[in-house]
Parts: sequence; structure tokens; C-alpha cells
Amino acid sequence: MPVTGTATQLCLGHVWLFEGLGPQDLQALIGAAVKKVYSPGQAIFAQADPADRMFLLKAGRVRLSKVLENGTEFTLDIRKAGDFLGENMLSGEGTYPVTAWCMEETFTCGFTKEKFEGLVLDHPAIGLRVMKNLSTRISSLSTRLESMSLTHLGARLYQVLRSMALEHGVKSQDGLVIEFPLTHEDLAFLVGAHRVSVTRALKELKKAGSVVRQKRHLLVRSA
Repeated sequence: MPVTGTATQLCLGHVWLFEGLGPQDLQALIGAAVKKVYSPGQAIFAQADPADRMFLLKAGRVRLSKVLENGTEFTLDIRKAGDFLGENMLSGEGTYPVTAWCMEETFTCGFTKEKFEGLVLDHPAIGLRVMKNLSTRISSLSTRLESMSLTHLGARLYQVLRSMALEHGVKSQDGLVIEFPLTHEDLAFLVGAHRVSVTRALKELKKAGSVVRQKRHLLVRSA
């Protein structure tokens, strides 16, 4: 994936975190960003690494996973172009709680903590805009979580799979196909339920025809 001049200039322009910034502040961000291409299977950062960098995804797809004390690894989220990674840097947390694995060739624009703090000092509007956009995002996520908490587990699981299919799936005649593997443990983390309950709910969705297993892939049909 060649990192062209055009790609560099557009690197941050449409990322929600920086929506609403003026041209001068946006240009300052573009000038300070470090651009890098990662290969499939490469880690952008690892769990327990110092949280001193933030990355905006311009292209590609990244899986966020966490390893528990017993060695079990779970997928917590999938990020795509337009999302950002390493938001822990903004909250002052010491280390990354997850590992970011590239699922395909991925192009990032990144900032070190020192560089970003310097930008905010020189361009206060950047800091204010980031705070407002983060607040809006958190409010939206909180509303979504409250809605999900009142929903039957089967419906909740379908909502999660449908959302993931819309973001990352491939269109087919019967619906959307999630082409990367998701274990029952992964799904349990994503919906906030026990693995056994998720297995039962997934069977119900398959029986209803809402979800179809295709080898290691899942086909999600419209409701």
C-alpha cells in the first residue's frame, strides 16, 4: 500500500475525533502525524506496553485482543478505517490494556504523547475539540449500552453481530458475511454475558435463520 502525498494530506481530515477543526489546526495535526504501514499479523502495540502513542486508522482493519492471567486470549473489538487506537494515551493510563493486531495491511497516522501535548499547547482549539468529540462519543456509547442492557440476550447478540457485519462484513445474496473467526468466548465479551449463555443464544439465532455458520465464517441475515 503506497503512502502517497494525497493519502498523507487526507490522513486526519475525516476522523470523528477531529471533526469540526479549522483548516489551520487540521494542517498542524497533519504536519505532526507520523505515517506508517503495517503488515498483516503485525502488532501496532502490545498489551502492557507504555500507552504513549495514539494511532488513527486511514486504511486496513485491526483486532483488539486481551490475554487474561490464565493465558486465554479474547477479541474485544475490531477497528476499521476512520477509527483510532491507543485512546488510553488521552486518559493518562500507564499501559495499553490490549494488543492491536493488524488483520490486513494497515496504514496509520500516529502521535506520540509528547508531540500531541505540544500541539494542544500551541493550538488550544485542538484540545477543546477533542474533548467535545470524545464527550459526544461517550454519551452515544452509554445510550447504546443502556438500550442493550434491557434487551433479551438473543436480540443483543444479533445486534452485535449485525453491527459488526455492517462495519466489516462482505455482501452476499443472503446477507452479510463476517469473514474472520469469532469464538464463543469473543462473543461473550462483546455482549457482556457468560459463554454458555451466548452459545445457547447463538443456537437460537441459527435455528431462526438469522445467523448461518459457513465453516469459520458467519452469515448475518437482515432482521
